[in-house]
Amino acid sequence: MPDTLLGPSRPHPAACPPPPATHGRLRLGLKERVRVREMLTYLGTALPRFTSPAARLLALQCALRADTRGHVRLRAGLLRGMCLRGHRELWQELAHAHWLELPDFRSAPMQLRLLDATVLDQVPGRRARCRAAHWALHPAPLALPAAPPALRLTALVLAAHTSAHAEHCTDMDILARLCGHSPQQTGDLLDRLVTTRTLHVWHHNRETDEVFWQLPQSQAPVLSAHRPRPHQTAQP
Repeated sequence: MPDTLLGPSRPHPAACPPPPATHGRLRLGLKERVRVREMLTYLGTALPRFTSPAARLLALQCALRADTRGHVRLRAGLLRGMCLRGHRELWQELAHAHWLELPDFRSAPMQLRLLDATVLDQVPGRRARCRAAHWALHPAPLALPAAPPALRLTALVLAAHTSAHAEHCTDMDILARLCGHSPQQTGDLLDRLVTTRTLHVWHHNRETDEVFWQLPQSQAPVLSAHRPRPHQTAQP
């Protein structure tokens, strides 16, 4: 598991601090992206393989916002913004996996406790993790706030693995595991991201199992050695 998930305990307030000011947010984006990627990687092993995308999105927010006792407070506006308010079956899914205790659905804000001991002593501190939680809600440059959970999670995983280069890549096994899908289902979701012009192009190198992708603004011809199939390229 990522080293930054473990560290000395320190007290924190019960509520997650507000998002940072706009100034300097882009400069901090790289650190937030790394923290989200590490937590997604951990949840890929801590949760059952085919945990639903919506439940994974909830688990990510809970893990990043938890205090050192595993307590989490989620505002109704947060769940409403994620289009997940009122979906009790998602909480039941995570409770069935013994990852958290079912919350009191009548309380506002919603309060719950995580049962995963590994997320209790995280490094960096909780304020930095809360910034990462806010970034995960709008993961530039692949934010899809109105899309279905499966598509939002796929875009989030890609955003967390996006680098400063024109071409980005990760292993298909990693991508599928973090998205909670089979490789074939993950490929279908990547095709949908191309259709909606969220991605410019993607390609799966079956010999190395690497997935390459380009964002719409990345127009450099770096995929010439990994030319995608026609259906994987956005239509002009």
